Amino acid sequence: MQPLCAFGELGLCCTICYMGPCRIDPFSKEDIRGACGAGRDTIAARNFTRAVAAGASAHSDHARGVCQALIDTARGEAQGYQVMDVDKLKKIAAELELKVEDVSYADLTVKVVTRLLQNFGQPEGFLDFLKRAPKGQWERWEKAGVLPRAIDREVVECLHRTHEGVDADYRSLILQAVRGALADGWGGSMIATELQDVLFGSPKPIRARVNLGVLKEDQVNVVVHGHEPVLSEMLAVAVRDPKIIEYAKSKGAKGVSLSGICCTANEILMRQGLPVAGNFLQQELAISTGAVETMVVDIQCVMPGLADMARHFHTRIITTSEKARIPGAEHVPFDEHHALECARSILKGAIDNYANRNSSRVDIPKETMDLVAGFTAENTFHHLGGRFRASYRPLNDGIMAGRLRGVVGVVGCNN
Repeated sequence: MQPLCAFGELGLCCTICYMGPCRIDPFSKEDIRGACGAGRDTIAARNFTRAVAAGASAHSDHARGVCQALIDTARGEAQGYQVMDVDKLKKIAAELELKVEDVSYADLTVKVVTRLLQNFGQPEGFLDFLKRAPKGQWERWEKAGVLPRAIDREVVECLHRTHEGVDADYRSLILQAVRGALADGWGGSMIATELQDVLFGSPKPIRARVNLGVLKEDQVNVVVHGHEPVLSEMLAVAVRDPKIIEYAKSKGAKGVSLSGICCTANEILMRQGLPVAGNFLQQELAISTGAVETMVVDIQCVMPGLADMARHFHTRIITTSEKARIPGAEHVPFDEHHALECARSILKGAIDNYANRNSSRVDIPKETMDLVAGFTAENTFHHLGGRFRASYRPLNDGIMAGRLRGVVGVVGCNN
């Protein structure tokens, strides 16, 4: 949307209380303040801290969902799931100083998840995974007073401090934003990452293809988009079901093609080798090919405009999370207890929609690229040094000698 609001772009529009909204002229030489007396720095810091709180909440709520799915799996209450990486489960348990010997993997799973869930609301102490930080880094965090105590606590404190009439010192606000961000990175995000490996299996290097050209002109195209792999993993299982393939053929298609957008794409890519249709910025372009029967979305990075875009094509937009509904989209509530049934139902609906595709409007780009994904901190350690001499030394030496510029993490959300 152009032109961008200059006040909003600089974080100088305050809507926190109803004496406003107040806007501060960034170019004025006068010390302009809002109705409550908040100046430029305070307003910008409050807005930034609230953005951190929202982001930490989203990642951490994602982690809470993974925790629940894993506990349900251990108790035999989640359809189609199983603990795929018991070795990693044991490593995490040992790291948390939980007893590993003579404990069934189901009981161990419940113990590990229960312990990690305490990180959300524990009344004292710090997050468990902070122990992984280098000693010097820990000491710097401690000196700055930003060690995160509990995930939910830091989010609440971010919102409390930024409320009208509370913290007005931008330095104090930014330090709390740092603590909230660390609660995300070393709390919610790390818990979700580790437990998804336990539940779905740790990634290994795998070949795949990427770009909109992965969509198939002669197959039913289903695109998954969002952040939570709990549903997309079941779709990856169901799409290989002979009955689903046969049903697609009965409707005139050669099969069903499952691909991903954004971070969910990375999840099914690095574990299942399924193709990536695009990133955050390409979600609307996927629909504009006219070849997508169904786009299944969960949470985060899903543009509300997708439903408006889909109205001009035959594409069905299906929301699956109670936390993320979109006006104009169909809602199919996803339930881990009936995960496989839900996945099959969504795929059958997409197959039925194949007949509504207008072949004269289909325009799939031909370009695709080969890629190798699935590299992780754990398996890179082994790839560099081998099975018996696993080490980061070759990587470290390359960086220190200047032959390598560094390490880059490629993610789905380039907004």
